[in-house]
Amino acid sequence: MEADGFVRKRRMTAESAGNDAGVAGASAGAEVRWLGGRFWGVSESIVSSLTPRIGGEPQLQSVDVVCAAPDAQAEDSEPDYESLPQGASTSTHMLAGAVAGIMEHCLMFPIDCVKTRMQSLQPDPAARYKNVIDALRRIVAAEGVWRPLRGLNATAIGAGPAHALYFASYEKLKKTLSDTIHPGANSHLANGAAGCVATLLHDAAMNPAEVVKQRMQMYKSPYRGVLDCVRAVWQREGPGAFYRSYTTQLTMNVPFQVLHFMTYEYLQELLNPHRQYNPSSHMLSGGLAGAIAAATTTPLDVCKTLLNTQESQALSSSGQSQGAHRRISGLVHAFRTVYRLGGLQGFFKGVQARVIYQVPSTAISWSVYEFFKYGLTKHQHDNMRIQHIKAEV
Repeated sequence: MEADGFVRKRRMTAESAGNDAGVAGASAGAEVRWLGGRFWGVSESIVSSLTPRIGGEPQLQSVDVVCAAPDAQAEDSEPDYESLPQGASTSTHMLAGAVAGIMEHCLMFPIDCVKTRMQSLQPDPAARYKNVIDALRRIVAAEGVWRPLRGLNATAIGAGPAHALYFASYEKLKKTLSDTIHPGANSHLANGAAGCVATLLHDAAMNPAEVVKQRMQMYKSPYRGVLDCVRAVWQREGPGAFYRSYTTQLTMNVPFQVLHFMTYEYLQELLNPHRQYNPSSHMLSGGLAGAIAAATTTPLDVCKTLLNTQESQALSSSGQSQGAHRRISGLVHAFRTVYRLGGLQGFFKGVQARVIYQVPSTAISWSVYEFFKYGLTKHQHDNMRIQHIKAEV
C-alpha cells in the first residue's frame, strides 16, 4: 500500500542542528514537501479504494433486504451511517480515524510548536513570547518560515496508527457498552468508558512520536532530524525515555478524553438528535468539546511536556544538572519541579496556545472522521443496493 511510504526509512541529508536556523528551516521544508507528497498519494488511494471490501475483509453480507414489497422509497433512502454494515465496520473506522488523525495533527502543527515552547519553564530570553501570534511571528522571523513545522513527519508517522486504534476501539466499545448499559439509547457512561480504553491504545502508539516531536520543537533543538533525535535519545537515555511520560500522558488524556467524548456526544444529542451526517454540528461539537477538555487538563500537559523534553535550563534550576539522577522522572517529580520554578501559574503556561490548538484540532478531527465514515458507509450501501437489484433481475 502507498501508506507504507510513511514508515519507510529515509536518510535526512538536508538537516542540521537547531541552532542553524537557515539549514534547519530548509530541512523542515523538505520534510513538509515529502510528507505532502506521501499524504497526497495516500489520499488518492483512499478515494480510489472506496469499495465494499475494506482492508481485506470479506464481502459485505446484505442484511435481509425486504423482497416481499419492493419499495422504491426504501431502496433510495439514506443509509444510517451510525450503524455501519456488518463485516466492515472496524476497518472503516480505522481508515477514517487514521486520515482524520493525520490531517488534524498536520494542519495544526505550527500552533502545537508554539504551545510546546510556551510551556517551557525556563525559556531562553529569545524564546519568551507574549502570545500565540507573537510567537509565530518571531519564530518565522528569527528561524525561518519552515521552523514551526520541524518534526512534522514524526507526528504524521505516529498519528496514523494511533488514531486508527483510537476511533476503532472507541466506536466498538461504545456500541457494546451502550447495548449493555442502556439498550437502544446513548449512554454517557459507555461513552466515557470507551474513551478511556481508546486513550490507552492511542497513547501507547503515539507517545514515542510525541517525545521526538517535542524535542525537535524546542528552541535551539540540538537534533539534525527525526532519526538523529531517535538515535540520540536511545543511546543517551535508553528506550525507556520514549515512554517516560506515558503514565503522565494517560493521567492527562484519560480525563481529557472522558470530558471530550462525553461533551461531544451530549452536544450531538442537542444539535444532531437524529445522528445524520451534519458537518456543522460535528465541527461545533468537536471544537467545544476540545476547548473544555484542553483548558481543564493543561496542568498535566505542562508536566508531560517537561518529562518529554527534559528541559536543560529547568534541570539546572532544579538542581538536577549534576549527579547520577539528572533526569526528571515521574508525575510527582514533574509536579514539584513545575511548582518550584513557576508556582501555581506555571501549571497553566501555554493554556492559550493549548485551547487555540485544540478547538480547530478536534473540530477537524471529528468532521474529517465523520465525513470519511459517511462516505465509506454510503458507498457500501449503494453497492449492496445495486447487487440486490441485479439479483432480482
